[in-house]
Amino acid sequence: MDIVVRATVAFLFIFFVTRVVGRRELSTLEPFDVILLVVMGDIVQQGVTQNDFSVTGLVLAGSTLAVMTVFFSYLSYRIRPLRPILAGEPLILVEDGKAIERNLTRQRITLDEVMAEARIQQIAKLDEIQWAVLETSGQISFIKRS
Repeated sequence: MDIVVRATVAFLFIFFVTRVVGRRELSTLEPFDVILLVVMGDIVQQGVTQNDFSVTGLVLAGSTLAVMTVFFSYLSYRIRPLRPILAGEPLILVEDGKAIERNLTRQRITLDEVMAEARIQQIAKLDEIQWAVLETSGQISFIKRS
């Protein structure tokens, strides 16, 4: 039972950390970031299992994380007011060719980063953008002006 409680705490900790780090950072992982995530996984594993290397400990910890993931997904699906907290919401970064500085600052995204993404989608100037939306996945979607 101790492993289940520890796995639940680890899940909530990881959930919180991913919300604090921000969706944009998680969508563009550099090699260092990938290594950091692997190391963090190992650290969390040690805290969850307390050096319990048994198959039972593995199954308990893995099952708890899986159940928590499904549970949070179900909560997000069934309880609409929890969706912004659990799944996040799309965020408008550019509207009618004008950057929304407050949203860029809140997500720690520069206008240069937005424009780099726009150029990948064949958009050369900020004036050509009707909407630029930071999706919950961390990707930026663009809708061109008509």
